[in-house]
Amino acid sequence: MTFLDINEGRPQPAALPAMIAVEPRQEVPVLVQYWRIAMRRKWVMATIVTLAVLAGLVLTLLMTPQYTATARIEISRAEDNVTNVEGVVRDDPIPDQEFYQTQYALLKARSLAERVARSLNLGDNTEFFALYDVDPDNASILEDSPARRVTAQQREQRIQRAADILLQHLTIAPIRGSSLVDVGYTSPDPGMSALIANTWTTQFMESNLARRFASTADARRFLEDRLRQLRARLEQSERDLVGYASNKEIITLGSTESPDGRTTSQRTLVEENLEALNRALAEATAARIAAEARMRASGRASGAVLSNPAINALREQRAQAASEYAKLLVQFEPEYPSARALASQIASLDQAIAREESRVQGGTSAEYAQAVQRENALRARVEGLKQGFVDQRRDSIQYNIYQREVDTNRQLYDGLLQRYKEIGVAGVGSNTVAIVDAAEVPDNPSSPNLPLNLLLALAAGIVLAVLAALVLDQIDEGIKDPSEVSPTLGVPLLGTVPSVEGDTLDQDLNDQKSAVFEAYLSVQTNLAFSTSHGVPRSLMVTSTRAAEGKSTSSIALARILGRIGRKVVLVDGDMRSPSLHGRLGLSNDRGLSNFLAGEDDLRGLLTATPHDGVLALTTGPQPPNAAELLSGTRLKLLVERLLQDFDNVIVDAPPVLGLADAPLIGAAVEGTIYVVEANGVRARGIRAAIDRIRAANAHVVGAIMTKLDERNASYGYGYGYGYGYGRTEEAA
Repeated sequence: MTFLDINEGRPQPAALPAMIAVEPRQEVPVLVQYWRIAMRRKWVMATIVTLAVLAGLVLTLLMTPQYTATARIEISRAEDNVTNVEGVVRDDPIPDQEFYQTQYALLKARSLAERVARSLNLGDNTEFFALYDVDPDNASILEDSPARRVTAQQREQRIQRAADILLQHLTIAPIRGSSLVDVGYTSPDPGMSALIANTWTTQFMESNLARRFASTADARRFLEDRLRQLRARLEQSERDLVGYASNKEIITLGSTESPDGRTTSQRTLVEENLEALNRALAEATAARIAAEARMRASGRASGAVLSNPAINALREQRAQAASEYAKLLVQFEPEYPSARALASQIASLDQAIAREESRVQGGTSAEYAQAVQRENALRARVEGLKQGFVDQRRDSIQYNIYQREVDTNRQLYDGLLQRYKEIGVAGVGSNTVAIVDAAEVPDNPSSPNLPLNLLLALAAGIVLAVLAALVLDQIDEGIKDPSEVSPTLGVPLLGTVPSVEGDTLDQDLNDQKSAVFEAYLSVQTNLAFSTSHGVPRSLMVTSTRAAEGKSTSSIALARILGRIGRKVVLVDGDMRSPSLHGRLGLSNDRGLSNFLAGEDDLRGLLTATPHDGVLALTTGPQPPNAAELLSGTRLKLLVERLLQDFDNVIVDAPPVLGLADAPLIGAAVEGTIYVVEANGVRARGIRAAIDRIRAANAHVVGAIMTKLDERNASYGYGYGYGYGYGRTEEAA
């Protein structure tokens, strides 16, 4: 490749400030950041996860097998009323959610646990306490002490301890969307688990019924007292009513009751007689009027005559005889014997009809007289009863008062008596709990569950591993991402160099298609824009500590500049630990230390290298005090004389921290390139080293990040570096 430099061959001006702006920090997606942290701490995370899984396995194998027996019950919102009566406490206004939450709390009540403990006599069951390694009364649970030696107080304490154990190992699991509830109990003994689970559901049902029945006890006592009082009041009011009726001669024949149980009307003897006589008087008056009408109709065809059957029969006979007589007169004379006989018959019938009509009219007058007499008699009796009825109406006011008091007392007494009968069996009628499935003796232990425990241990290990990785990443202040260089160090990033595996670095530099060569070529391109005249003519390459890649970077930059036709001299400025002669295969008999000590034959100190356009100035003999040699004027003179014959001078300087060499060299050159190892020295150490260089009036043109793993690089930095480069520790 051939690269043209626009300033080649021109006089070079003094160094100008860097023209590369400090790049703002690029935002990396959060997931990508976490992935990079995981990759950096993968072995730590893998170790934590493995230890967590092993711990879960060991703990699972050491745990005592536990058996869980489960009984299923149904808690109904509506009651199965066997007696069809209501209890004292009504459940209708309580919302379903509140009702079921109350039932779940009652299932876990301590009182229920004590009922179960007493029912199973767990206070005297040492085997039960031995299952949980519990001392029931602060004595050896294995002592064979008869139950009769246990006092009542000790037995009560044992019941309390047993209740605590039961509550600790009980599980209440409502089935969502239904009224079913699973009651489970866990213990090392499968038979004990089933027994306690079944006893728990049975005792819950019994306690539910007992609680409802007990809620009516106070009501029953109250009703008994009220019933005695009302009974006495009812008897007294009935006596007052009967006595008043006897004194006032109020004889009742019947009564009716309203829907509310009150006596609304009573028929007395006076009312009944008056009503009967008044009805008879009305009938007599009607009969008298009818008789009077018949009597006034005498002399003409009255209704009685016309309706008399005898008269009507005679009239039919006369009409028939008259018809036959008329037929005979058509043929014969009136003197004809048959005609005379019919005429004589007609005359006899007329006489009979006249006699009968006279008799009927005479009976009508007699009937009218009788009707008048009966009407007057009934009217007189009705007038006599009216006064008695008026007197009785006045007396009925007080009578009704007594009657209302009797009705009120009877209603109260009957209502309380019915309620007393109902609440006596209200507890039996309320049954909201039913056993659906009884608990069976479990065949397999419910815990420990090896797959589940391992899964939980794995999850816990992953969580701990992630936390450890995040904590270590926060503690580690090394620069891991190229985007952190500019904002953290305050210098522009010239480029990134991927890490390489093994000893292939020199081969990669020889290969123009390798990622390493491309990386340093990118650094050289950025350097061309660092000043107004292109690549700084004199450069120092340094780092914070040894083995960060400064010597490699010095050689790589010198080789690339030599490839583009520049004349480059590579100076090994690390007189304490020289490395260039070994990397380039050169002799180190004479070099930099000789010139700094006063030797002026600079040409004789330069050595040719295997790379085109590149000469080297090795360190030469190691001086007793390198800083003393560098602090003189000979170093600056060396740079000036080399620039007279070469285009670029690159000094491979020693590390900054702990040494005074690098700041002295930086003050003598135009620019300084700072090498930063990815995930190496802490950021504050690098900043301190850069500040030391700047304090010596050295100009830092930029930084190179070396040994970068592409998985730690944000977008734009690691592209194309995926060919497997390993980390190479340098001697320098």
